[in-house]
Amino acid sequence: MSEEILNQDYDVIIVGSGVVGSALGAKMGRQGRKVLLIERDWSEPDRIVGELLQPGGVKALEKLGLRDCLEGIDSMKVFGYSIFYGGECVSIKYASDPNNSKLNLQGQSFHHGRFVSNLRKAAKSAPNVTCLEATVTKIISDKETERVIGVKCSNRKTGVIESYYGALTVIADGTFSKFRKDYISTPVQIRSHFVGFLLRDADIPTPNYGHVILGNHPPILVYQISEHDTRILVDVQGKLPSASNGELLERIEKTVLPSIPPSLLPAVKESLKTERLRAMPNSYLPPTANDTDGVVVIGDAYNMRHPLTGGGMTVALTDAVIITDLLSPQNVPDLKDTAAVTVQLHELYWRRKNLSSVINILAQALYALFAADDDRLRCLQRGCFRYFQLGGIYVSEPIGLLSGVLPIPFLLISHFFKVAIYSIYVLFSDADISQYPYLAKESVLVFWKACLVVLPIMFSEWK
Repeated sequence: MSEEILNQDYDVIIVGSGVVGSALGAKMGRQGRKVLLIERDWSEPDRIVGELLQPGGVKALEKLGLRDCLEGIDSMKVFGYSIFYGGECVSIKYASDPNNSKLNLQGQSFHHGRFVSNLRKAAKSAPNVTCLEATVTKIISDKETERVIGVKCSNRKTGVIESYYGALTVIADGTFSKFRKDYISTPVQIRSHFVGFLLRDADIPTPNYGHVILGNHPPILVYQISEHDTRILVDVQGKLPSASNGELLERIEKTVLPSIPPSLLPAVKESLKTERLRAMPNSYLPPTANDTDGVVVIGDAYNMRHPLTGGGMTVALTDAVIITDLLSPQNVPDLKDTAAVTVQLHELYWRRKNLSSVINILAQALYALFAADDDRLRCLQRGCFRYFQLGGIYVSEPIGLLSGVLPIPFLLISHFFKVAIYSIYVLFSDADISQYPYLAKESVLVFWKACLVVLPIMFSEWK
């Protein structure tokens, strides 16, 4: 196989044209940067996650000038969430815009591949952007300074190994990143998998709302992604059962069918007969500071959280907004100015903290409660549902945190511990007075369990 050294001097080389790579390429090209966007396969991707964009993510798209990428893909407006628990349901509508109380926020759900295809079209049509179908095999570093200076890749069309050089290399190759380990030492944690399949023409209990189904099982998510298609995601903890011998289908049937709202049941039963069950790992990777010049890792390659709350794309697109602001030609005229770029990327680590920590902590903590596997977590789960039933600020502020429009860490921690205290109140209110002595001890253990859930996540996010 031949090798060709190409000396094109790019401002930015982006590895991966998913959601954040495409958005970043389009915006930086429009800013006048010379961009090389490398993707191993430009055909429409097919994934079972990354299908719901929270209002904060929609706002980030608008700031990037890419709001129109949500158009023409048969997407659905999302106005909030309905949570089902013990035969009851509470619907939580997205709050109004913090900057405009007359404007009601909304998210959007869609087929992931169609959205990514629109973002790629935007990148391809942007000025100064060169798109290449190739597999990156190596990140090239200066042997003396260790500064990243480019990439080596295999051109899919010609099979030729090519080298490209640029002032800044962006690693945006997603959940299964090939290059993450070279720059991030923190291991990825996988606690469960989402098993997903599509429902056809399902009778949605609350149209234009995401649905979270709770019970004596890990959480189940249901949300419509087009006029005729509805996604269902079932959380499966531990080792994933085999699909080939029917174990996975049996687990899903035992988990899902008893808990599904009646209107959805016919569509679920039919889909389990015909649809292929597909799985994706639910990963957690806290953010870490970058200490290698010439490179920045972003998106799921850099930071992941449980997809229960649908916050991943909101964090990634907001990161793209921050990066394109910090590294704009006005702030850094020449990206070859390593010192200036390093200063700005250090600022990125801290400027993203408020939003990313809120989304990450909320996702991990809610998952612990919603997938409750012991009595104290189940107590917190029940208390959380009752807390939402209170209405008012007890739902408007939490949904603002979840939707990415209230990036206030203190507010999140405040509500979490209010839920813990309210869970203890519910514990006592549902019991006979003769049980109070035992419950006094149990309440301490419930509160301690809440601390064990949230404090380690807080530390990993803010260290």
